[in-house]
Amino acid sequence: MKMNATEAALADIETERQEALKVAHEYRLARQKRDRRARLYKHAFLVIFSFIMLYPLLWLVAASLKPENQIFGTLGLWPSDFQWSNYTKGWEALPVSFTVFYRNSAIVTILSVLGNLFSCSFAAYAFARLEFTGRRLFFGLMMMTLMIPYHVVLIPQYVMFLKLGWVDTYLPLVVPRFLASDGFFIFLMVQFFRQIPRELDEAAMIDGCSTFKIYWAVILPLSLPALATSAIFSMIWVWEDFLAPLIYLNDIKNYTVPLALRLFVDHEAESAFGQMFAMSVLSLVPVVIFFVAFQKLIVRGIATSGMK
Repeated sequence: MKMNATEAALADIETERQEALKVAHEYRLARQKRDRRARLYKHAFLVIFSFIMLYPLLWLVAASLKPENQIFGTLGLWPSDFQWSNYTKGWEALPVSFTVFYRNSAIVTILSVLGNLFSCSFAAYAFARLEFTGRRLFFGLMMMTLMIPYHVVLIPQYVMFLKLGWVDTYLPLVVPRFLASDGFFIFLMVQFFRQIPRELDEAAMIDGCSTFKIYWAVILPLSLPALATSAIFSMIWVWEDFLAPLIYLNDIKNYTVPLALRLFVDHEAESAFGQMFAMSVLSLVPVVIFFVAFQKLIVRGIATSGMK
């Protein structure tokens, strides 16, 4: 009787265990199903939101391949007749070839990026690593320049560059970049430099490194993410800048790409929107290539430079 009671108790326990396992299995399956449904909804939302965000770019690419009479007359993205000639004709449509405009933009952008990286990193190194009288005051004044709209200083700068004879040259667009005129990049690099251990500076000084040698051989090699972030932001802003070239450049041979795109729209004659959109697509290629090439450094620089 005792054996039968024990066996019955064990059987009841086993039955309860099996039922518990079954309930746990059903709960796990229900949870997995619920998680899959949640992931499906999330991905569907992200796909729809991404399409909404990318729609202007998709419309631009589609419009660059459409005939003039279909660009604004149809709602669909897919062109009924692909006009690849918009690219070839647009490249030579203006009095000056688009090769010249690309060259001008490349010159201004490369010099501006190099100037920003050199001068802003130099100023940021002084604010972040050196001790000098009035450092906090000068850093505060530098931060205050971020609050001043560009249009406030536009006229004084133009008068100054006009008296120097720099108007209709690239000097007003490039020289200020070599004078640490952009406080945003200084602030970004200062935040990054402050995270580098000061023990490295002390070790370099023991080895006989000067202040400039520490900056050049220790700080800069460790700051590639911040430099890449500054480079891509600087490139985008300079490459797509329309106002400054419009103010300082008069000769069409000196025009940059944004100014050249404006020439396709003529209020007194027929506008070539298809060719303008085609050249607009080509103007985005350098920025996309640069961003893809340095994407990892850019993300790391943003995450570690106080901007997160």
